[in-house]
Amino acid sequence: MGRAPILPSKIIWLLSYVITIHAFHDILSPAHHISAGHYRENTRKMHLDKVTFSQHDSTFRPPSPIRRPSLATPTTALLKTTPSTSVSTVLSGVAGAREYHVITYGADPTGKNDSTDAILGAIADAVQGPGHGELMKGILNLGGVRINLDGGIYKISRPLRLPVAGRGNLVIHGGTLKASDDFPKDGYLIDLSASSKLEYIYEFVTLRDLLLDSNYRGGAIQVVDSLRTSIDNCYITHFTTTGINVQGGHETYIRNCYLGQHITAGADPGERDFSGTAIILNGNDNAVTDVVIFSAATGIVIEGQANTLSGVHCYNKATGFGGVGVYLKVPGLTQTRIVNCYLDYTGIVAEDPVQLHISSSFFLGDAFILLRSVNGIANGINIVDNMFSGSDKDIDIVQLDEKSCKFKNVKQVIVDRNNAKGMNMKSTIARGTVEGNNSSWMVDLSRDLLFPNLIRSVQYSLQPTGDQFPNHALRSVTDNRVVITTDVVVPASVTVTVDQ
Repeated sequence: MGRAPILPSKIIWLLSYVITIHAFHDILSPAHHISAGHYRENTRKMHLDKVTFSQHDSTFRPPSPIRRPSLATPTTALLKTTPSTSVSTVLSGVAGAREYHVITYGADPTGKNDSTDAILGAIADAVQGPGHGELMKGILNLGGVRINLDGGIYKISRPLRLPVAGRGNLVIHGGTLKASDDFPKDGYLIDLSASSKLEYIYEFVTLRDLLLDSNYRGGAIQVVDSLRTSIDNCYITHFTTTGINVQGGHETYIRNCYLGQHITAGADPGERDFSGTAIILNGNDNAVTDVVIFSAATGIVIEGQANTLSGVHCYNKATGFGGVGVYLKVPGLTQTRIVNCYLDYTGIVAEDPVQLHISSSFFLGDAFILLRSVNGIANGINIVDNMFSGSDKDIDIVQLDEKSCKFKNVKQVIVDRNNAKGMNMKSTIARGTVEGNNSSWMVDLSRDLLFPNLIRSVQYSLQPTGDQFPNHALRSVTDNRVVITTDVVVPASVTVTVDQ
């Protein structure tokens, strides 16, 4: 059989390869001496040309436009031109490339020099690049563009902000950001906020695989009026204000993260002085999943509705030292679910809770749940199937704070099916039995019931031990004490079940 015709691309490659070799032969002559670095760069380009033109299909596949410098290379050798010149040169002819490496903009991965301008330059180019239609109205889809920190440690002196609003589908990942000693004390290392009339400023921004060190100069991440933000696999430390501050917006998901003002694994000698808040959720429909909060005055503050906490481990600051694990500051419309969490020497505080669900969680070290009255409302509360472990200090597993006013609007509250070791059980359902030879029996359930002087329903049984059949009735229900009387003295056993 005859040979297959040579493809035009093969012919072009062969010609270019011969010309390139001839050119290199001339360049390397003594009359055209070049540096070893220049030689390596030209060799790399020649190899890329060879790979490109030797593709067997007809589709052009450009190489990655950005060469990843070795972190072992001195920073001064990484960038010989200005960031704009370098990037425009590298990106020429390959408009589809969408990963921006901060090192190519002059960022110092050793953390010795300030990298703020370099990183902001990479962010600016990334968000002002080509888009692919809209996500929510007014938000340009950037197509998954990535700002890559290349595993470096970068010192920054002011917050990293996106230069424009209305952008979405963006990733910042893969490195460490540390605040400089003159970083603003009220700032955040990454600040997703901007002045805008849009309903949502940003959408589908992902921050992942980051270590954020606030250097005791403010906070780490701020997300304002944004939609579907993901904060994943981040280690956040040395904040003085807030680790992650979510203000407004919708559906911010915080997953697999570690937050602590001071790096410790518990029993820290400075625990009494821990300050700041690890996470603030002042927005709706957010979720915190599989997160550890190891030091802060307050673990999580919730100020919006319909949020979920799952798999959260709080040992930020012991309640005995004034710390709070989860603080629900949403009086009158809580709508929060806390499930499968570990409150480790830190408790939960809920102001005027309405639609609050706490279940399948473990409370260690005398940690308890406190319902705080602001306007006297407690409605639609489920505190069920939890475990409490304490130190026999006569501490109730669920407590009331009625300093401002008494709880007077109590409906659909269920505290039941919990178990406790070394702490006092509290419930909205209680049962008691008394025996004797009397005409009046009182069953005192005040120690077991959560709300004082509040029993909505009573069921009882009277079982005489003799042959008598006395008339009997429920006589009174006062201060969580139930009185049953008979018309004659009779030996009997009286069992009472009540529900608040």
